[in-house]
Amino acid sequence: MFDLLRPFIFRFNPEVAHSLAIKALKFGYVPPIKINKSSLLEISIFSKKLYSPIGIAAGFDKNAEVYNSLFNLGFGFVEVGTVTPEPQYGNPKPRVFRLEEDQALINRLGFNNRGSEEISSRIEKNKPKGLLGINIGPNKNTVDRVNDYVECFRKFHHLANYLTINISSPNTENLRDFHGKEELQELINAINKEKNSLNSKIPIAVKLSPDLSQKQIEIVSEILLENNIDVAVISNSTDKNREKLININKLEKGGLSGKPIEIISNKIISRFYNLIGKKIKIIGVGGADSAEGVYEKILNGATLVQLYTGMVYKGPQIADKINKGLVKILEKDGIKNIGDVIGSKKSA
Repeated sequence: MFDLLRPFIFRFNPEVAHSLAIKALKFGYVPPIKINKSSLLEISIFSKKLYSPIGIAAGFDKNAEVYNSLFNLGFGFVEVGTVTPEPQYGNPKPRVFRLEEDQALINRLGFNNRGSEEISSRIEKNKPKGLLGINIGPNKNTVDRVNDYVECFRKFHHLANYLTINISSPNTENLRDFHGKEELQELINAINKEKNSLNSKIPIAVKLSPDLSQKQIEIVSEILLENNIDVAVISNSTDKNREKLININKLEKGGLSGKPIEIISNKIISRFYNLIGKKIKIIGVGGADSAEGVYEKILNGATLVQLYTGMVYKGPQIADKINKGLVKILEKDGIKNIGDVIGSKKSA
């Protein structure tokens, strides 16, 4: 059905199409699917048992409006946001571009969202039916970015199953400076201080850039391990790697996501996994849009896998299709549970 609708949907500006998709999910125009749970895909994380390792990445449900509708489409978990303390418009439009020939998107949205007050209130009134992550970041014009993260932590620590500290968006100037040793340590110290003061047990994730050198990967891994961070989300979009793209929109400024970053993401996942092993869980993100693509990320070290751009091109049934495809792969390979193959591929 989506293949028939896609040409019509793609007549709209990408941001308008996204808004329509949110409305369709919100008002029940996208029917829930019958979820066929398989023990082959069951995986436990954060004291919860998931029926699928596939989640929706932050950026789709920015304002926490449709996470329960997404659970009904076969996603095992959902990450909402990025949420900032105060509402913000983001960067000027146009700011989202399709690259159809490349199965990719470029965005320079800039953390547009309704702010922590409205979004926290919405989540309080609409209890999640599955594992919910909340992705947090600083306002563009803040004078203290570390304090913005702390403020969001305080607002959401009791509403989510995990919180993701987003330090890797290419669309917020100098945000990636937090990959530096001193900067990242200062941020984690502030978060941990707040966490301890609130007596909170919520798991902490850090969302990382795909554009890191091996030396940077080693530095970040060491800090994550020393500070007992629970999860590394690998990776965000890239503002590099445009050379092989076809669509004219490749010239647009912003973060590139989708198929072109799949191999890049897998290599970074593998390199982090070689350093952190299973001490820190990895949520793999970047280019996966099929059972084979998700499986590859898990073989490289991901415990869970998120997607977003894949759903833009393949529609709302994508999680269900991938779940069924994963079951077939596991049955064919004689694997009893998907957790048994995490990190089993030799390093990149």
